[in-house]
Amino acid sequence: MRRIAKRLDASTRLAAPLVARAAVLVLPFEARCRSRLRAALVGGEEVALFLPRGTVLRHGDLLVADDGGLVRVEAAPQDVLRVTAPSAQALARAAYHLGNRHTPVEVGDGFLKLEADPVLRDMLERLGMRVEAASQPFDPEAGAYGGGHRHGHDASFEEDHALAQQVFRAHDHTAAGHEHEHGHTHPHDHPHDHLHEHDHRHGH
Repeated sequence: MRRIAKRLDASTRLAAPLVARAAVLVLPFEARCRSRLRAALVGGEEVALFLPRGTVLRHGDLLVADDGGLVRVEAAPQDVLRVTAPSAQALARAAYHLGNRHTPVEVGDGFLKLEADPVLRDMLERLGMRVEAASQPFDPEAGAYGGGHRHGHDASFEEDHALAQQVFRAHDHTAAGHEHEHGHTHPHDHPHDHLHEHDHRHGH
C-alpha cells in the first residue's frame, strides 16, 4: 500500500499534462479533515494518508506518494444546504450568523453552501433565506475553521449548536427563560445575606 505524507504547496506550478495524469482521490469534507486515513483512489487502489496533524485537504490539492507519484484531491458530492437571499446584504447577514457558530461555509457567486443540518436550516429560513437541499461537492473557506482546524467538532461548536437548538425550539425557549430568572435572583440574595451578617455584628 502506498503511503501519502506530503501535500504540495498551492504555489507549486506543475505542467497541466502531469496534473491531468495524476491519480484521483475523491473524499467528502469529513474525510478531508482527517490527517490519518485509509482510502481508495479512483480505480480501486488503496492508499494510506499520513499528513501533518490539522491538515484539511481542499478540492484540487496535489499530494505526493512515497513512490513519487502524484495524487489529485477532489471533493466528493455530499448532502449540503445551498443558501440564497433576496439581497447581498441579507446573504452577508446569513454568513455572519453562520460564522458566529464556527460553521464551515463555502462562499459562491450569490450563494452560501454548508453541510446539511436541520437546526441551521431552520435558523436560515427564519432569517428569510431560501434554503435548498442538494448533493454537491463541498469545499468551504479555509478561514472558516482557523487555517486548517475544523471547528465543526470542537467544544465551541457543540455549545453554539446547543444554543441554536434552544433558540429555535419552543420548549427550549421556556427553559432558557427559567434559567435567566434564576440567575437574576442569585446576585440579589448575596447582598441580603451580607447585610444580615453586618447587622448581627453591629448588635453584638
